[in-house]
Order: sequence, then C-alpha cells, then structure tokens
Amino acid sequence: MLPLPRHQTQQGYLTHLTLLGVAVVTLLLSSGCKRESKVDIATREKILLLGNGAEPKALDPHLVSSTGDSNILRAMFEGLVTNHPSDDTIHEPGVAERWESNEDFSEWRFFLRKNAKWSNGDPVTAHDFVYSYNRILHPEMAGPYSSMLYFLKNGEKFNQGKIKDFAEVGVKAVNDFELLCTLESPTPFFPDVVKHTTWLPVHQPTIEKYGGMTDTFTDWQKPGNSVSNGPFELTDWRINAYVKVRRNPHYWDAENVKPNGINFYPIDNAFTEEKAFRNGLLHASYILPANLIPLYREREDPALRMEPYNGVYFYRCNTNQPPTDNADFRRALAYAINRETIVNFITKGNQQPAFGFTPPTKGGYVPPEVVSYDPEKARAFLKKAGYESGADVPEFTVIFNTSDDHKSIAVSIQDMWKKTLGIENVKIENQEWKVYMATVDEMRYDVSRLAWIGDYVDPTTFLGMWRTGDSNNRTGWGNSDFDRLYKESFFISEPKERYATLQEAESILLEELPILPVYWYTRVYLLHPDVENWNPLLLDNHPYKHIDLKAKAGGDGK
Repeated sequence: MLPLPRHQTQQGYLTHLTLLGVAVVTLLLSSGCKRESKVDIATREKILLLGNGAEPKALDPHLVSSTGDSNILRAMFEGLVTNHPSDDTIHEPGVAERWESNEDFSEWRFFLRKNAKWSNGDPVTAHDFVYSYNRILHPEMAGPYSSMLYFLKNGEKFNQGKIKDFAEVGVKAVNDFELLCTLESPTPFFPDVVKHTTWLPVHQPTIEKYGGMTDTFTDWQKPGNSVSNGPFELTDWRINAYVKVRRNPHYWDAENVKPNGINFYPIDNAFTEEKAFRNGLLHASYILPANLIPLYREREDPALRMEPYNGVYFYRCNTNQPPTDNADFRRALAYAINRETIVNFITKGNQQPAFGFTPPTKGGYVPPEVVSYDPEKARAFLKKAGYESGADVPEFTVIFNTSDDHKSIAVSIQDMWKKTLGIENVKIENQEWKVYMATVDEMRYDVSRLAWIGDYVDPTTFLGMWRTGDSNNRTGWGNSDFDRLYKESFFISEPKERYATLQEAESILLEELPILPVYWYTRVYLLHPDVENWNPLLLDNHPYKHIDLKAKAGGDGK
C-alpha cells in the first residue's frame, strides 16, 4: 500500500490535535474505571472503534495512497476480488463471484454477481469498473496511484497522454456482468492486484452530480452524498475527530456482515492513542509507541500484538540535486547506518534490519544481500564522491512526517553519519503529513523518510515503484536495465527463474541506492479482547465484515 501504498504507510502522526480532538480525547479519558467504558458500550452495539493514524486525505479511492485512508475505503467499497480474513494468499469473491484467465495469464474475465448493489440501490455493473479505471488513469485526474493500473494494456500510455482513446486500454464490459481485462504482459497474480483500493469502483452518477469525471475533492465524498458498494456506507465525517461508517443495507452479503458499524479515529499522537486504548476508548490502536513496547512485553499484556508485516522503512534520496545526486555519496550514507542499533534500541518491535529493499518471504522471494553497516566502506565511498572528509559535505536536510519514532530514528542516523563520516551539516525536519506529502510530491527535499507496505504478496509490488517515471518513484532515479529486467520477469513462468530476474533488477537498485533501506516492518499494535476474527495478516488488510465483537469477562482494555 502508498505510497503508504498497499501502499505508503501513515505511521507518522501529527503532534497537535484540533480543539475538537482534544475535547473528545479529554472527555473520553475522564471516564472512571468503575463506569461502563466507551468500548463496553460499542461492543454491545457492535460498533468497532479503531485508531487510524492521520486525518484522511480523501474518501475517494482514486485520490489516496496511504494505508490509513485505504482502511476506511475497504470498509466502504468492494472490488472484484477481496481479502480473506486469515490468509493473504486466498482470493475471496467480491463483486465478481468467479474469474478465469487464458493460458498465459495475459487475459482475465471477471463474472459479476447480479445482486451486487450500490448503497442507493443501483446495480453494480461491469460498466462501473470501466468508468472507474478510465477515471483513475485519465491524465487530468492525476491520481497519485494511477501506476497500479499499468497492468492493463495501454494503461500507462493512456495515463501519460501517449494515446487519447480509452477504448484502446485493456478493459471492456462484455455485457453488464462480464468484465474483460487484457494485460500488458502475463500476470498470474492478477487477482491479488485487483484487491487493491485503486481498483475499487466509483458510482458514475454520483461523481458527475457534483462535478466532472476528473474533478477532485468535490462534495460527493461528504456524508449524505457518498454512494459506495461495500459492507458499510459513510454516515459522518468530522475533520480531525472521526469517520463513521454503518452497515449498507443494499450490500449483496449484508446478512453476513457482523459489525453494525466502524468508527475510525485520526488520533494524531501515538501516546494519546495508547492512553485512549488503556482507558477503554478503542478496540484497536493503529500503532504503539516504540518506548512502550518493552513495558507491554515485560508484563505479558495479551493486548500487545507483534506480527509479520509486508513493509519496509527507508529513506528516499533526491537524485536530481547535490549532494544526493552522487551515487557514491548515497552509498556512503547507506553503509554508515547501523540498522541493528535502530531495531534493537529504537523500534524494539522485532523488526529486521534491511539488507535489501524487498522484504523476504518464507518459501518465496529473498532480496540480494547488499546493504550492510560497514564504516570502512562508507568512508571509502565518501572520498570517492569527492569529499576528503565529512566537513566538506554541503548542508542537506532529512525530512519526515511528524512522529516521535521517526524523529528518534532520524536523530540516530544523523549521529551515525556524524560519527562514521564526520558529516556535521545534516539537518532534520518534521512536517505535518499533508505538507510532507506535498514536499515529496514536488521533490523539494534532499532525503525523505518513507515506508512502503506491499499492495499484494509478490516482489513486484516493491520493485515496480522504482521504474523510470513511476508515479510513486519521486527520486528522479531511473535505470533502463532495471526497467528491462522488471518487464522481462512478467514473461517468465518458472518461479525460481522469475525471482532470479527480479533479484538481478533489485541488485541494480541496491548498487545505485536512490533509496537507503533501514528495516523491514512488523505490525505492532494493541487489540482489545472483545474483538473476534481479527487474524494476523501479512498485508494487514482485514475484511471488516468478518470482525465480530463479544464482551469478555473482565475485558476492559486496561
């Protein structure tokens, strides 16, 4: 997930809440232990209360790229294929009740269920998906995650304005309930791809009631105007306070939806969120502050969850300007980072030091072991870059979205560069999430912190973003050999050979290092005992309709 990107993750948080947010949290935290907590009431009413990171950028699947935003969208909308409650590799039927491919996986047919409806009662048809894919790929839309649809034949060319007629793009409504997708190359994992929020449909009459197809941030996203096709529909959205969704009575599987609704809270401070959980205000936190993890582990608190997570924490370098335009300088920075120190003394959540970019998977892809902590090699690369000492390096800045954990990591790496390389002129700067995203999008940075969460279980979800000109690249880096190898991998059916080709491509990325890998993620958060059917998932995409709430004796989240 983005680029908290099924996507890019909004694990960072703002330090200041609005007055409304403060009032809400203060009121909630004042509840006495002897009183019935907010969670107790919500469990009885079957309303799931979730911490969800920063305030959502939008509630439009074609305008977002972060994990927090996607969490809300997966509750409101449903794609062709959806997520299994306990196994990332199993494909659950969504709007499509079945699908099939041709022999080489370059063409896929999805057969839509005839009882799928929008929240206003309109039928969901194949034409809705054609319209939606046209919308996100349209050059005037400037969708931040449009590259996810480059799997479609001519999708990239249409998005970049090289062809004008969307009819040439590889998607067609054969009839109202059959959708044909023709791909650029064989893609046996395509059902995994279409689970992503960028492939969700939107309701054309609603979009165009409040503007044109490519108009952004219009009133269609507001409660009372929004029309969606998932298990839940939008009922309330108060900026910096909450987003509320409730059961969609027109959803095709409404009788099997367990919760009556979900409240998503953008609690911007991780410590405030942890307090909210302890005081019975949340069923699940979004994260847990790193310095509280040892306390929860020491007391063996059953609420603590530390689970494998398909994501990587890294720094991105702007290769269009000095000093980070110099590959040897970037190598010096990379080899001067002691990743063991970071995961053992800062993050503390069983994270793994990243020796590559793509997280390794059991029985699957393993990235080349290239990046390591090697002070001698780091100093040699610094001299090769033209600097006799770190004192000669011009000033540059590391930016990150506001978070105590991000700041701790940045301070640590700043100190490592100083001690290992003698670099004194490194500044660190935190920015509120939306400001940070704009700064990165416009490439007004030297080094920026980022995390990437896999959109599906395949290494291409990590490597694809580094293709030349990809909308999630934002480094200015590109390499024709990398692009070629990445593309060739799609035409290789034998898994070991395919992985070897992708490893060769990743070796190029790790040799030129437009990015500085730091660690591979785990998912560390708090979960209330009342929550049932919430299982560890590598992608953390929980299908909310399966989540149940049942009061447990003594279960108050404290």
